[in-house]
Amino acid sequence: MMIKKSKYLVSGLTALSLLSGSPSLAAAPGEASEQTRAMLDAAAKLSPAEERAEEQEDAAARRGLLAQLPDGVVYDETGKPVWDWRRYAFLASEKAPATVNPRLWRQARRNAIHGLFEVVPGAIWQVRGYDIAVMTIIRGESGWIIVDPLTTEEAARASMRLVRDKLGERPVRAVIFSHSHGDHFGGVGGVVTPEQVAREKIRIIAPHGFEKETISESILAGQTMNRRADYMFGGLLAPGVAGQVDTGLGSRIEAGTSGYMAPTETIGAEGAKIDIDGVPFEFMDAAGTEAPAELMFYLPRWRALHTTEVATKTLHNLLTLRGAQVRDALYWSQVIDQALQRWGHQSDVQMASHGWPTFGAPQVTDYLNAQRDAYRFIHDRALGAANRGATIQELPDIVEAGQGELHPSVRGYYGTVNHDSKAVYQRYFGWWDGVPAHYDPLPPEEAGRQYVALAGGADAVVSAGRKAIAAGNYRWAAELLNHLVFAEPANGAAKTELANAYEQLGYQAESGAWRNYYLGAAATLRGTERAGAWSARRQTASTLAALPTLDLLNLLATRYAPAPGSRNAFHIAFKLSDSGEEASVEVRPTVEIPRLGSATGKPLAVVTMKRADFIALATGRLDARAASTDGKMAIEGDRAGFLDWMAEHPVTTSQFPVVVP
Repeated sequence: MMIKKSKYLVSGLTALSLLSGSPSLAAAPGEASEQTRAMLDAAAKLSPAEERAEEQEDAAARRGLLAQLPDGVVYDETGKPVWDWRRYAFLASEKAPATVNPRLWRQARRNAIHGLFEVVPGAIWQVRGYDIAVMTIIRGESGWIIVDPLTTEEAARASMRLVRDKLGERPVRAVIFSHSHGDHFGGVGGVVTPEQVAREKIRIIAPHGFEKETISESILAGQTMNRRADYMFGGLLAPGVAGQVDTGLGSRIEAGTSGYMAPTETIGAEGAKIDIDGVPFEFMDAAGTEAPAELMFYLPRWRALHTTEVATKTLHNLLTLRGAQVRDALYWSQVIDQALQRWGHQSDVQMASHGWPTFGAPQVTDYLNAQRDAYRFIHDRALGAANRGATIQELPDIVEAGQGELHPSVRGYYGTVNHDSKAVYQRYFGWWDGVPAHYDPLPPEEAGRQYVALAGGADAVVSAGRKAIAAGNYRWAAELLNHLVFAEPANGAAKTELANAYEQLGYQAESGAWRNYYLGAAATLRGTERAGAWSARRQTASTLAALPTLDLLNLLATRYAPAPGSRNAFHIAFKLSDSGEEASVEVRPTVEIPRLGSATGKPLAVVTMKRADFIALATGRLDARAASTDGKMAIEGDRAGFLDWMAEHPVTTSQFPVVVP
């Protein structure tokens, strides 16, 4: 038996892969291959320093537990579970199964410690484990200050019930949204109501740019982002040792109701020192790191630092698998350094919007140093290698080779050095690697047909794929078989073997997001995927009502698909009867130009409707022809012309294929 360094590992994990001289056929679905088992056995071996660091994280994750929801279940208003830890009973085993990377297993077990935790005695608590995110509760002089009220109202409401049952009844005086991602504000309706905010003058505090970034990021590109999120967060998989285990950042995202409330005040780019219910806060701007609008804050009374999602208990994504704008690794590292220099050496505890706290000033300093260094290392090594001629696909091996032993908080449980180094390249140079053959490649289906023909037909590709799988060469097997699946989508053998390759890559993955995506893809190929969690989440009327009118028209414009041929330009005017807003769309042969205000010149049609109906129309939830007959819209002018124009905006869906043509 020959031992050689594996080239098929993810997340920068250094390990060994055992390649048998007489390899067997691919493992049956649900089982780990001999090569995967050997690789994961090697991954389980830690140095004494690594083991001490891991034990310190294990203890911190358990520290301060006060109370838990019965069975770890969150119910919706009908009594249906929307979060259920009973399905993760398999995590009780300390030893990782052969189908899960042992480092990810340990991270998952830490994320599974759920309940209400005391962080600073009598002053600061957190609710963890009932959402992918963490809610922080701070005792003010007269009530609670809530930081990041989770993704769903159900989770937030259950968490507040746990707080009140254990700590007593107190009113909510303020809610802080740390940044512009939905898992940190979507549950606000489970903490306070709009009526309470107005009546009790509850402060809703957010970073500058919060409203714009919150609304814009997931609207125009929302369909594709949500579809890929179903894969990334494990929404297509059932929990289990051969399925969804963790995301690396938290357990998972479940179904529920997400809403929105507009901030009553924002923290500017210069930061601020303000009192909230008698508690002094020092805010620092962190916009442009993990989120376009983000902040961090320090509580001098308790020497406590909250790093929101700028520094959590894992390496983060510079380019998330669900899709987003590339983040700036250099600036990210600089913001962490600013926090370190300003507060790090005087902080006795560090908290975040995911994961568990870091306790002790020396430990906080070490943690911030490790976080800062990780993003700086990826940026500098990737850019340096690119400036020496390395292409985007060559960067991961180069950057990973320079790593030493890593602090547990910057291992690739969520983001990976592999993707992050590619993101650095993309930020500076774009997606193209400079090779002319890659500038305008064939579409996947056509390329697949050409490769299959070159290989000598489908049977030859399947045979080669099986040999690669048997040898533990799963990345090559995936590349080969993916060509065949795109060339012949109905080829059952190709889909089966590609699923087998993806499965082993998923089992090996240290990143929960990578595992979920690989195993979700395997489930798609086998026809066993479950309904996605993102697509099952409900949005409240408050979320849709917050969408700016111009963004709604821009969203409508992305659906514009006129038949080929010339047409004369015309205008459509909209009047929103309840809000008093007016808008227009200039319709041209191939594009639409939305504008706020009244139309220039005489429009083809003037459409009057309530804003809620206009939102439904723009988002594809209201059929124009039906609305024109049931009184939801009044059309002056060319009614038929308007309806014909609306018919040129086919409704999109997030349920499109991703891993198959």
